[in-house]
Amino acid sequence: MAADKNIQDRPVIGIDLGGTKILATVVAPGGKIVGRAKAKTQSEEGPDAVIARMIECAKGAVAEAKVDQADIAAVGVGAPGPLDPDTGVIIDTPNLQGWQNIPLAEKLQKGLGVPVFVDNDVNMGTLGEFLFGAAKGAQHAVGVFVGTGIGGGVIINGELYHGFNKNAGEIGHMIIKAGGPRCGCGRRGCYEAMASKTAIVRDITALAGKGKGGKWTQEQFLSGKAITSSVLKKAVDKGDKMVIKVLQRASKYLGIGFGSLINLFGPEVIVVGGGVVEALGEEFLARARRFAMKYSLPLAGDNVRIEVAALGDDAAVLGAAAMAWRRG
Repeated sequence: MAADKNIQDRPVIGIDLGGTKILATVVAPGGKIVGRAKAKTQSEEGPDAVIARMIECAKGAVAEAKVDQADIAAVGVGAPGPLDPDTGVIIDTPNLQGWQNIPLAEKLQKGLGVPVFVDNDVNMGTLGEFLFGAAKGAQHAVGVFVGTGIGGGVIINGELYHGFNKNAGEIGHMIIKAGGPRCGCGRRGCYEAMASKTAIVRDITALAGKGKGGKWTQEQFLSGKAITSSVLKKAVDKGDKMVIKVLQRASKYLGIGFGSLINLFGPEVIVVGGGVVEALGEEFLARARRFAMKYSLPLAGDNVRIEVAALGDDAAVLGAAAMAWRRG
């Protein structure tokens, strides 16, 4: 029977729980995704409704993969924190409404009938890139994901680093500029407040409100609509000098943060992902690399690679699947 097989020889489910969508995959040994399903999170309906959708999403991925549910060895979940990776309890996350002290692993295990393991979603993205993507083959790596905020994960000697209170890796709240702009956490000058999409949009919108930038940029940023990373890319493609200047400043601070991470953790590779980097690409990252080398110590920065993430949305589900194999 399937249950007698080594867990490494059996498929697992990897789930990425986001603020807007749930992505579930069945991952075969070796890291190949063989089934997928997606659903809207709709966290306003409460934790139980979201967890029920996660269960249905997982079952949908199993059906698409054409495997027997009994063959699934375990489930790994990447979820927004803070959370306890040992117990699988979501402590209190601002990305999901009403999620305080929710025993996610326990509830999913009851619904799916197999062991469930939960960790931070950015940790899972970092682990996915470490094992299957841009950091494959390294032993020491840092993941930096630039989107609405800045999330990070740290891998030392091939293992995720959780720290004393189990939530290490909150690199978005390193202070990059003392007394700088206020961050969503309430402090000033955090990495997020200087280099995230939120920071970039804040600065462009303020300048557009003063009549700076091209007509198209002003229309977009003063419309009141949510600004996507693709809008930033279009503004760059139109040659808007004001937008380009703001992005150059953000990439500078992104690089300063890289330099600090290099000095602190000594990684072989920093993997950089998220919507902003995916949209703006190598040119945005090239400037950050230069500042990383400027702000890292000579020996610490020698031969360190700073790479664009390779897996996109699959990074977190592949990392979650790998966690299931490792912990199952």
